[in-house]
Amino acid sequence: MSKAFWNGALIAQSDESLVVEGNSYFPANSIKKEFFQESKHKTICSWKGEASYFDIVVNGQINKEAAWYYPEPKDAAKNIKGYIAFWKGVKVEN
Repeated sequence: MSKAFWNGALIAQSDESLVVEGNSYFPANSIKKEFFQESKHKTICSWKGEASYFDIVVNGQINKEAAWYYPEPKDAAKNIKGYIAFWKGVKVEN
């Protein structure tokens, strides 16, 4: 069971996470949506495509763009469509 924590809160939990480039990707249905706010930030990965981001909000504190996902990944990354990964101090336990 993989778990993701930030600011003392469990924000995601799944036994179906995937690891890509050292990052654990959680199925979208495994995140606790009350902690996530859509961000306007976008980035491009040469082999995965355009990433969209979430801010994580716990106990009034905001971790900007701390979660990302690929709404329409390129063919090489189709396995992570519908999955979300974390960084910026989010602790993931596998």
